[in-house]
Amino acid sequence: MLDTAQAASVLAEAFRLEVIAGLQGRPKQLSSRWLYDDAGSLLFERITGLQDYYPTRTETAILRRHADTMASFIGEQAVLIEYGAGACVKTQILLDALRRPTAYVPVDISGDFLAQTAERLRGRYPQLDVQPVVADFTEDFRFTARLPEGRRRTAFFPGSTLGNLDQGQALALLRRMRRHVGEDGRALIGVDLIKDTATLVRAYDDREGVTAEFNLNLLRRINRELHGTLPLEAFRHEARWNPYEMAMEMHLRCTSDVQAEVDGQPVSLQAGETIHTESSRKYDLRRITCLTEGAGWRLANFWTDDQRQFAVVGLEVVKRRNA
Repeated sequence: MLDTAQAASVLAEAFRLEVIAGLQGRPKQLSSRWLYDDAGSLLFERITGLQDYYPTRTETAILRRHADTMASFIGEQAVLIEYGAGACVKTQILLDALRRPTAYVPVDISGDFLAQTAERLRGRYPQLDVQPVVADFTEDFRFTARLPEGRRRTAFFPGSTLGNLDQGQALALLRRMRRHVGEDGRALIGVDLIKDTATLVRAYDDREGVTAEFNLNLLRRINRELHGTLPLEAFRHEARWNPYEMAMEMHLRCTSDVQAEVDGQPVSLQAGETIHTESSRKYDLRRITCLTEGAGWRLANFWTDDQRQFAVVGLEVVKRRNA
């Protein structure tokens, strides 16, 4: 089993390899998971408080309104496993409603940010066993401590991060969650719903420019960690709606020809070329039902706001039949 330092080393090598391949390929594309270094995580926390960015406040309101019902759905003395934990603000709403939770396992790729969050939660919930795991939840990983036995496990995946994954990745993650929680497991997952394009574009290209800074921070990270020479002034943030994927996309558009290096490898971009950094797919009830059923779950609850902008779905594991 990898310790924290070894896990960080593995992630650093994956970052190096994926960035070089993504910037030397055509079209150029980088995984959205690399947006979340420590600086990126802090910038995203700023985004969640923006007026233009509706998902966080809408999902938070759903959680507050239905926390008791969700807690009943999860059950007493639960083990809560959160994927992509971040600052755990929404998690606290759920933890406050749960009846005698046994353990909380936050999983996140940003180690320092995760450590700070775990320490804060230990102070707030002194009776709760908090076991942070530094890992990329889009890949297979093992828990670094033994989880309590005989307690129902629930996967918690708030936000709209499921939409950042393509169908194959989403199915793999949902199946991984199913393995982690076991045959009696549950899941609570946030999904952004399909809505008018203008609202979506404002959410991903806010008037204050924080999302643009968040996107450009990926280039800063590449320059810092991989000795890159990418000129930030030659790129601008771009948000666009892809009606075929039913997804909002973030790109970094190159405004002039660029010749640069990353970890000693040549990188070239032509004026007008983009680096695709994120897709955020949107769902309706039919699409999320089909997706989750394909991974061995049954949709048991669907909590939404009055405007049906966002939803939290409650899933139960479909038990395997005996051969």
